[in-house]
Amino acid sequence: MNSKPMADFADFTALDLRVGTIIEAKVFEGARNPAYQLWIDFGPLGHKKSSAQITAVYTPEQLIGQQVIAVINFPPKQIGNFMSECLVLGSVSDHQVVLLNPQQPVANGLPIA
Repeated sequence: MNSKPMADFADFTALDLRVGTIIEAKVFEGARNPAYQLWIDFGPLGHKKSSAQITAVYTPEQLIGQQVIAVINFPPKQIGNFMSECLVLGSVSDHQVVLLNPQQPVANGLPIA
């Protein structure tokens, strides 16, 4: 049973999903919910920032160098005093988020299809 309405292929292709590597991570001081501020390298597409509520599973040190999958074409979103420029993806269970990542290292900026 689906928990959301059916989407068509155009909905999927409208998303720009890319691989990036986390190059910096720190505790998001002042966030309403525990979160980290992430700086992610998307290769030729440059660096983007993201706020992620992943503190239950990861420490900032564990995140450095980890490749992630992110949506990079959502409009920037102001979260407190931080501008989030992409949305990292993960699976959610009991308020814990486990990040999605490639099984093998790949070039930063590669698209997800």
